[in-house]
Amino acid sequence: MIYTVTFNPSLDYIVSMEKEFQMGMTNRTSAEQMFPGGKGINVSIVLKNLGIENTALGFTAGFTGRQIENEIRKMGLLTNFININNGFSRINVKLKDYDGTEINGMGPDIDSGSVDQLYKQLDRLKEGDVIVLAGSIPKCLPDSIYRDILERLLGKGILFVVDAVGDLLLNVLQYQPFFIKPNNHELGDIFNVTLNTREEVVPYAKKLQERGARNVLVSMAGKGAVLVDEEGNVHTSEAPKGKLINAVGAGDSMVAGFLAGWTMKKDYEHAFRMGISAGSASAFSELLATKEEIENVFSQL
Repeated sequence: MIYTVTFNPSLDYIVSMEKEFQMGMTNRTSAEQMFPGGKGINVSIVLKNLGIENTALGFTAGFTGRQIENEIRKMGLLTNFININNGFSRINVKLKDYDGTEINGMGPDIDSGSVDQLYKQLDRLKEGDVIVLAGSIPKCLPDSIYRDILERLLGKGILFVVDAVGDLLLNVLQYQPFFIKPNNHELGDIFNVTLNTREEVVPYAKKLQERGARNVLVSMAGKGAVLVDEEGNVHTSEAPKGKLINAVGAGDSMVAGFLAGWTMKKDYEHAFRMGISAGSASAFSELLATKEEIENVFSQL
């Protein structure tokens, strides 16, 4: 079983404006959408779309938390969220016509008792299970939380997948995660360099491998992707051709696609192609990619 953990899920409120957005004025929407959000949840949704069973874990609170869970269950996902008594899950407002413009909420404070409940859930994982830790964490939790989870589960034959930045990522490398997925900018930030080409990415991906990561998948948006796998192979690909519609969730879709591809064939080249296909298909779609959309991109690679 694959388990995803989202520490700070959200309701993503996506709006288009009737007219150009104006500061200090009343702005009216011309279209509105609301979806459950959070990197782990996005991974779960795309895995489900590809027919891969998984369970979404994490924390929810208040009326927004209930709505997040309701929406996810409507999609047919398995969930086992821990409900926090105080506060409410965050709402993220995204202005669709202004690429990258959004207001993200804080989310509730997660108390130590709730964290202990998550640990007890994770203690039930068994050999062969996969855990995906994706995204940022609330300020109320220490930067060591991902590392603490991997240390707790070490030696049980569980595969660790981590999609995070900064110390959240670097702290887990010693526990040999199955794969990690920085983008080229995040990878460059780690080593204080600028990485613009796939060729430039390769040696720095190998440096993360030397620190412990088994497989390093680097997304590069329109410039393609790179995979340095644990068998010593380097896979590179240009980005598939298509019109960018919505980049939100594309990286999470790549994680899901890679996991699905590896689950199907235990072959890294196939997993790499599935990751690229899923990430691109979501970028070319209004919503997270469906199986059909991913297969259409895959057939073009």
